[in-house]
Amino acid sequence: MKQSYYRENAWWASPFNEREEVVQASRPKQPVIIHDATLRDGEQTPGVVFSADDKLRIAEKLVEVGVTRIEAGMPAVSKSDYSAIAQICKRFPQAEIYAFVRATKGDIDMALDCGAKGVVIEIPIGYPKLKYQFGWTWEQVLEKSAQCIQYAQSKGLRAVYFPYDATRARPEDLEQLLTALREQACPDAIGVVDTMGCALPQTIQFLVKWYKEKMGGIPVEVHTHNDFGMAVATELAGIAAGADVVHACVNGLGERTGNAPLEELILAMNILLGMDTPYHMDHLLELCHLVEGLSGIPCAPNKPFVGARNYTRESGIGVDLVVQQPLAMFATDPRYFHRQADIVLGKKSGRASVAYYLHQLGLQADRDQEAEILDRVKARGMEKKALLTMEEFRTIVDQVL
Repeated sequence: MKQSYYRENAWWASPFNEREEVVQASRPKQPVIIHDATLRDGEQTPGVVFSADDKLRIAEKLVEVGVTRIEAGMPAVSKSDYSAIAQICKRFPQAEIYAFVRATKGDIDMALDCGAKGVVIEIPIGYPKLKYQFGWTWEQVLEKSAQCIQYAQSKGLRAVYFPYDATRARPEDLEQLLTALREQACPDAIGVVDTMGCALPQTIQFLVKWYKEKMGGIPVEVHTHNDFGMAVATELAGIAAGADVVHACVNGLGERTGNAPLEELILAMNILLGMDTPYHMDHLLELCHLVEGLSGIPCAPNKPFVGARNYTRESGIGVDLVVQQPLAMFATDPRYFHRQADIVLGKKSGRASVAYYLHQLGLQADRDQEAEILDRVKARGMEKKALLTMEEFRTIVDQVL
């Protein structure tokens, strides 16, 4: 595991991340795998439809990034989904391809026919789901679960048990389910599933440890949503507690507020936790842009990592360092991610910004002229409530010089 908060021309994070007490509380003791769910949970974003070709292209980029555990879809949804899963399994034999299935033998058979190496078996355990949507008891959940786990394993599939909405389960229901499963049909792995994104990081830590204890130490996976803006934080908490796998979607796609964003999780694991991962950060931006285009869901300009204005500076303070020494102004160097820092003009600009833009135009001005240009730039920014274009700046310069 790396222990470096600083890499020249790449990043400069907090040295306090490496204090012994922080390391002991946050760093995993074993490798952690990312399970990408973009092709299934990501496509459940309202309005998003990925064709079979789209899914193949995304899978190819995921493999380039080093993400080789891929949830390729739910074969029972449509013939197109079935075909896409089968094609991905055939195209990427080096990857560990999973199919998402309901707790039915028919779904498991379809996953097997597609060539999947494993199945994620979903079944509700959250009390609101059992009470209002399904009308089931935990005993009925157990019966359906045990049959399907045993059936999947008998067919040579790796069975990941996915009792969803678990963070809203009645504690007694969840405890009895896990205890009985361990005795009757222990899965190959089990997910701590925060379907509604309503658990605190400390709650996920508790549940990861609790699942490990109740299930005899089998691998535990963490799947969270972002309803309270904590999906990455809860998964990092899961890692610290001993989770073996964390689930994510590119660009944070997913139902409602989405899942933990894959790219943010990879950056946090590599840079903030200093983990030795197989994930290549230099290919991440291509993956994010591909998914953005194919999904039709634009990323916010200030979205972490992929946002178009992450390395943009309007404030005049320190503006010269944006280009000359980016790590003085940002935690990561845009050049490391094949990006470029940008200085923009508006209400919050300073004299250094004006000097920078004059230099871009090959022009010079004395201090009084720079001051006049700056006053007009600020006035124009306030008037239009937006940034100035180069054409607007050029017009101001022509009026002053």
